[in-house]
Amino acid sequence: MNNSFGKFIVFFMILIIAVSTLSGCGIKESLNEPVDADDESYGIITIPSGASTTKIAEILKEKDFIKNVTAFKMLSKDLGADGKMMAGDYSLSRSMNSKVMIEKFVAGDVYIETLKFTIPEGYEIRQIADKLSQEGIIDKDKFYDVLKNHEFDYEFIDDKVIESVYEGFLFPDTYEVPVGSDEKYIINLMMKRFDSVYSDEFKSRAKDMGMSIFEVITFASIVEREAKLDSERALVSSVFHNRLKIGMAFQSCATVQYVLQERKEVLTYDDIEIESPYNTYVHKGLPPAPIACPGEKSIRATLYPEESDYLYFVASKENDGSHIFSKTYKEHMNAQK
Repeated sequence: MNNSFGKFIVFFMILIIAVSTLSGCGIKESLNEPVDADDESYGIITIPSGASTTKIAEILKEKDFIKNVTAFKMLSKDLGADGKMMAGDYSLSRSMNSKVMIEKFVAGDVYIETLKFTIPEGYEIRQIADKLSQEGIIDKDKFYDVLKNHEFDYEFIDDKVIESVYEGFLFPDTYEVPVGSDEKYIINLMMKRFDSVYSDEFKSRAKDMGMSIFEVITFASIVEREAKLDSERALVSSVFHNRLKIGMAFQSCATVQYVLQERKEVLTYDDIEIESPYNTYVHKGLPPAPIACPGEKSIRATLYPEESDYLYFVASKENDGSHIFSKTYKEHMNAQK
């Protein structure tokens, strides 16, 4: 019995030394380092509801995401994470160390399947709805219903914005949303993006110019649709500002295309005589609402037009999106030859 007791004492001391060594000599830290620091591929690990730290460690070890169960458990205790790691699906990499994984579990940073979509600059609401519907992201009828009937709470929203059904205010950009996001979530996300882009600088500049946000976006939507090159946006803007100053009609083909709901390369005389408040050949000044959703560059060009005396522009024969700008109608006619 004494011999057995002696063996027990020796075993117990060895165990204490082993644990002490694991804790104090860097072995624990080593065992909690990434399984493969160069493997940045991701896998989904499911932590079941009610799983203990031991169970979590065993799952991770079985899937080869940690080196050692005991080291993981000890680190969890050191971090005060026992009983705090949440269930769910997690996206993990073998290049992550145990501390990073534990922090993800405690934060509940679960994997959410997402999808991306891109709305090009200059798209109209109808084009946005068509694109998202074709990509299976929205139900088009529900999309329009939300636009017409849901109230959104943003400073830029007034009666005119609501009446225009938010044309021009769904910001064109690339978005990533959780799979299954509803129409209201997507619309709100795009409005939120607009709200962040239309900065205090823009608001201040618009005020100095005597323009409301609605007028700025209406103007910018024309610049967006008329200018093909970023380098020409401020110059195109100057043409329309110059026309506005002297009471000349905008004569923007883009506004007629909006009425036609067709982006014809060349308009006929019948087209430019069509009766609509959006026809800026017939009616002077800005159309009643935006004709598209402008990007930030067109908004900036609207607020900071280039200084010029130009009143006309026409597409150049280079077919590169550039234009020839003219000060007089005679020069303009010659540029078209």
